[in-house]
Amino acid sequence: MRIATTIFLTDETITPTRLARELEQRGFAGLYLPEHTHIPVERTTPYPVGGELPPEYGRTLDPFVALGQAAAVTERLRLGTGITLVAQHDPIVLAKQAATLDHLSGGRFTLGIGFGWNVEEAADHGVDWRTRRELGRDRMALMRALWAERPTAYEGRFGSVRASHAHPKPVQKPRGPVVGPRTLVGGAAGPKLFAHISEYADGWMPIGGRGLAESIPVLRAAWTDAGRDPADLQVVPSAVLPTPGKLAHYAELGIEEVVLQLPPGDEGDVLRVLDEYERYLTGAGTGTDGATRADSSATV
Repeated sequence: MRIATTIFLTDETITPTRLARELEQRGFAGLYLPEHTHIPVERTTPYPVGGELPPEYGRTLDPFVALGQAAAVTERLRLGTGITLVAQHDPIVLAKQAATLDHLSGGRFTLGIGFGWNVEEAADHGVDWRTRRELGRDRMALMRALWAERPTAYEGRFGSVRASHAHPKPVQKPRGPVVGPRTLVGGAAGPKLFAHISEYADGWMPIGGRGLAESIPVLRAAWTDAGRDPADLQVVPSAVLPTPGKLAHYAELGIEEVVLQLPPGDEGDVLRVLDEYERYLTGAGTGTDGATRADSSATV
């Protein structure tokens, strides 16, 4: 089992370069970063886990800029977004950003995408909340056209692009219907989400691991019905607060990668938690060896 990490990096936390170097030196598999462009002060959308919204949500660094810094100071650490709010992006620009990061990192990039929870944030980007999932699907199809080896046009419900010269191409090669960087879709279990995953992604990135024993067989059935090879499905629980028993349970479910939550703290706070998490890299009772895979299609 590969052990990666996620953190809300902000203007007040440990820096991307310091964290990335520490993760690689200690043997962690990867670093995923979340995204919020802004948090409107006048907000009626409740924080999904309840209570007040933590301040780091309004202070997050741009994940592509931060991951670019991380890529520049590492050689093996896998880099991902966890997640990119794809509906809030111009897809032509996002396709260029993702391809560039995958190219410069030597194929180490994972594009984790999701559909968001903050209605007001999305509205400021011109997103109609009712159609955000179909908008995200359309964005992904347009980006796949730009990532294709030959100039490929795309015309969809929400956007289009002419057949174009668009380089660099992602290092990672096409995998069935998936073109571009390794792609994971975040969100709560359900038929709509599982249809999206089966259509254009490499797998699912749920928050935590509650209910996975029941959800994974349902996702696997949808995946198989879509003509995908069951062996290719990846499930990567994110924002996990680990225990040996929890990681052993994930291993029993066939999960090969887990993303542990780091605190949005300064250098000292984060390094202390990394010290605690290092015991999970040894694999005591978890099947973990801390190693990363050489093939970019199966890594963070």
